Amino acid sequence: MSNGDTSGRTDPVALVFDVFGTVVDWRTSVVKELTRFGREHGIATVDWTTFADEWRAGYGSACREMSRGHGRWRIVDEIHRAKLDELADKHGFRGSVDDADLADLNRVWHRLDGWPDSPSGLSRLKSRFTIATLSNGNVGLLVNMAKHAGLPWDAIFSADIVGAYKPNPRVYSTACRMLGLQNDQVMMVAAHSGDLDAAASLGLRTAFVHRPAEQGGAGDTPMPDFASTFDYAASDLNHLADMLGCD
Repeated sequence: MSNGDTSGRTDPVALVFDVFGTVVDWRTSVVKELTRFGREHGIATVDWTTFADEWRAGYGSACREMSRGHGRWRIVDEIHRAKLDELADKHGFRGSVDDADLADLNRVWHRLDGWPDSPSGLSRLKSRFTIATLSNGNVGLLVNMAKHAGLPWDAIFSADIVGAYKPNPRVYSTACRMLGLQNDQVMMVAAHSGDLDAAASLGLRTAFVHRPAEQGGAGDTPMPDFASTFDYAASDLNHLADMLGCD
């Protein structure tokens, strides 16, 4: 079952995926590692859930600023480290932790766990389509994450290949071009409507994946009304595979 008018349109040839929040559960993964880090270093006064949210928000803010042409280009690993240092200063533990330990903590973003349906759902989708990342995360981060979480990508496309962050149109268009496909032969899969709106404006197909627990909310939140504006709206990646006729 699809949403919206797809009459006269053929099935996509390739699916490109937002990763953070759509394919991996960044928040649970980061809070778990922060909690371990705090226990190992005797840091008992930090609310690690709030810390994780502030860390993630720093990434989003920096990407938006660079998308507007402000500041020098930095990959996500650099953005994450700068925000980690800022938060470590704020909470008073930067000077008491070895830099090597902070560097390892910063690589938590390379070790994010997938949502439970992600490995099986991606494998099913891969049986019929080319599947690739289309993430703001840098290539090295995405490769390590795929190995950690068992994500069977055919290709890794990242903002750092283009030197621009989503929703810059060049990010989407470059992925289509590198796949050797027209924009309407590619479908963007994401849990974030802004990502899908940007892709749709360039003629890509769109699939919304509902991840209500991404920000720590209840997992039983109903599908949002806006989901019907996209070609497909799925509760998880296995549901999307069902909708697209994958075995």
